[in-house]
Amino acid sequence: MKNKKKTQASTSGVTLMPSMDQINDNCCGQGADLPSPQEKPGYKLCNYVDKFITTEVGPVPRIKTKLDIRDRISTALVRCGINRYRYTIAPGLYGVGDPDKTSEVLVTANFKLTFDHLRRELATLNAWILVLDTKGVNVWCAASKGTFSSRELTNHILKADLDKIVDHKRVIVPQLGATGICAKAVKKESGFRVVYGPIRAADIIKFLENKRKADSSMRAVTFTFLERIILTPVELQIVLKPALITAIVLFILSGMGPGFFSFSGAWNRGAIAFITLAIGMVSGAVITPALLPYIPGRQFALKGFITGSLAALIMAGLIPAATASPSTGLALFLFCVTISSFLAMNFTGTTPFTSPSGVEKEMKRYIPIQLTTLVLSTGLWIYSAF
Repeated sequence: MKNKKKTQASTSGVTLMPSMDQINDNCCGQGADLPSPQEKPGYKLCNYVDKFITTEVGPVPRIKTKLDIRDRISTALVRCGINRYRYTIAPGLYGVGDPDKTSEVLVTANFKLTFDHLRRELATLNAWILVLDTKGVNVWCAASKGTFSSRELTNHILKADLDKIVDHKRVIVPQLGATGICAKAVKKESGFRVVYGPIRAADIIKFLENKRKADSSMRAVTFTFLERIILTPVELQIVLKPALITAIVLFILSGMGPGFFSFSGAWNRGAIAFITLAIGMVSGAVITPALLPYIPGRQFALKGFITGSLAALIMAGLIPAATASPSTGLALFLFCVTISSFLAMNFTGTTPFTSPSGVEKEMKRYIPIQLTTLVLSTGLWIYSAF
């Protein structure tokens, strides 16, 4: 057990150098630039740790509640899909403020974006934070994947010797992780009682002031305009590579004509096709999520068809070359609505409005339609050159 405790103390909030720095690169890649009086020889503090708290089971890193410029830049990059799958911290026990044996234990995931959301809401609180190893996945998704689980929680309670850290034998789990946590199993295996907290980290203080009871607003899932629009950069980043491949294919198809292949035709017609691709992407990955509650229909693919149709009609009015012939106009119209519909349908995995079974049903219904319209638009596009 001593070896296990030493390992945890070494990887929660510090980077071992140099032999172990590669192992801990994911959790402590943002170490402080200047030496800290709290640093130990051979270690570098992560930028979100300011010192260590002495406990019966050894030192526990105390974290800052204020995000610095590096945290904010990293958050912006992750929101755009950059380094998204490596944005993690070391699992284990952390402290905030000056926690003691009566302080609450808040459970979260080791996705740093989730961790940051929690810590920035705790400026006035003395508490412990137990971070589970969810492989860099947020609480909600990790619960459905089985990494934010009863077993993982129990293992970390025992590994952290939590019964020696606090006297109350209670942990607070975010509500969105409830599908992965069985309170009865955790109680049986660890002796700790599970309390299901609010959905949002912003409600933690109010939840505790209300004697660990959540009101209806704390249990309600919201999906506001800001919450929707903040997800669109990732949606666009995901399709950049496929979009580049599609643009190359469009260039080749646009050059086909009576003389077999024309570079001038590829350039002129390809530019219009590329603009249509870009409009379809914005329609499906930005406009549809932004206007989601106001677009008719329940299926996201249908919503994408609607926004894509409107976008294609506006494009036809602004770019005369897009309607040079009926076949050209129809080809571009079908292509735009297909791209928009597909990307809008792809957004179903990002919302609280859908279920796995509902997504599967929608995909089975609309993917054949999307493939059909894509084939038709391709055929019409080639035909329009002759």
